[in-house]
Amino acid sequence: MPPIDRRAFLRTGLAASGMGLLAACGSSPTEPRWVQPTDARVTAAEAARRTTGRTRTFTLNSISSRIDLGGPTVTTWTYDGVLPGREIRVRAGDVIEARLVNHLPADTTVHWHGLALRNDMDGSPDLTQSAVKPGQTFSYRFVAENPGTYWFHPHTGVQLDRGLYAPLIVEDPSEPGAYDDEWTVVLDDWIDGAGNTPDQVLAMLRKGMGGMSGMDGMDMGPMLMGANSDLLGGDAGDVKYPHYLINGRVAAAPVTFRTRPRHRVRIRLINAGSDTAFRVALGGHRMRVTHTDGFPVVPMDTDALLIGMGERYDVVVTLNDGVFPLTAFAEGKGSTARALIRTGSGDPPSASARLRQLAGKILGYADLRPADQVRLAPKKPDVEHRLDLTGSMTHYNWGINGRPYDPGRPLPVRSGQRVRVTFRNRTTMWHPMHIHGHTFQINGNGPRKDTVIVLPNQTVTCDFDADNPGRWMSHCHNAYHLEAGMMTVLGYRA
Repeated sequence: MPPIDRRAFLRTGLAASGMGLLAACGSSPTEPRWVQPTDARVTAAEAARRTTGRTRTFTLNSISSRIDLGGPTVTTWTYDGVLPGREIRVRAGDVIEARLVNHLPADTTVHWHGLALRNDMDGSPDLTQSAVKPGQTFSYRFVAENPGTYWFHPHTGVQLDRGLYAPLIVEDPSEPGAYDDEWTVVLDDWIDGAGNTPDQVLAMLRKGMGGMSGMDGMDMGPMLMGANSDLLGGDAGDVKYPHYLINGRVAAAPVTFRTRPRHRVRIRLINAGSDTAFRVALGGHRMRVTHTDGFPVVPMDTDALLIGMGERYDVVVTLNDGVFPLTAFAEGKGSTARALIRTGSGDPPSASARLRQLAGKILGYADLRPADQVRLAPKKPDVEHRLDLTGSMTHYNWGINGRPYDPGRPLPVRSGQRVRVTFRNRTTMWHPMHIHGHTFQINGNGPRKDTVIVLPNQTVTCDFDADNPGRWMSHCHNAYHLEAGMMTVLGYRA
């Protein structure tokens, strides 16, 4: 299977008429008809969501700007010239009205990662909306019904590997537990403006290892060789990043969170990276995991967490007296991002110090159970879609079931069904798989999630109730694997 330019594919024939693609799919009498983003069923599903009736308005200016990473200064694309973008925080049931103003020299959209929202607001270009062109605006409006830790980013090319991302926190006013402080921590791998752009990285990767023959001893540019992690089942990633960040800062100039000793703090961890899993630990402390991907779990203590791209974890920590590093080890890549937590006097430990917690207990999915209020009711799946993750670094031909992305061949589901998506990894690399518009329960009785790591030779089942009509992407959240073709569509039958 040769490499394919997904954007060129969409622009030719199949997507020549923009949103006309949506109406064209399934138009033949012998083919199924699909619920479209503008269908009345999408509107009805939105009207049925629980709402406070309150509308919160925001403006997102996507712009090119100079950003100080704490020493290194780069030119990149951001929302409103800050990194990460400004946090959007609302209450469960609030209506979010976000006006995107595109000042970039390229098309863009906004995807609201993890939210079960109306299909026409999902931000998937040429599937749920037309891309927002330079100089244009688009207003996203939807009910944020489910509380939790979410985030937003583009779904256009490899723009995610620039600075276009920000947290979205949906508060639950009835949630138990009093916290003295609450912090949002965004992890990222960074290359834009530091020698290469993400588009240049993708162009190099597309050549594959097969195109690198005869280059022994030569500079491989942004391509990463020899990154290995037992936790990830082998190959840890494709891209050689010069920087790893927490809240937009390199480890040598870390952001500092301040509070008092014995304060109980909730930390919301978001991996906004494009090619890196992070192993996260807090020096001198254990962390109590309370949520994953926004949904509560039975609380469990751990020394460290492995967080794939797109995943989020909420943890609670009661802090000691002193200065402590919050360290995010770039798994298999030998570098770290870090922040500092200061509750008293003292000097911080060296940036090169290795935390013993990183080598301690690491909670896995098998250790976590969903809280009773979010556990799916037992039910045999009405339909199962088996998705083999395929491809290799040799040709950089990532796909699903041996094919690159084809929006004209949705995987059919019907409203009211219990759906099982079974991911089977047939590659030698790990893949964080994400399903839009739904939260699934993994492996029968595991936690509720919207993004799940699938290791090489591993099979993971994802069950959800089909209660959000439309056409929804399912893809690898490695930005480069996605753009190379590891993506498909779940479509509701009309």
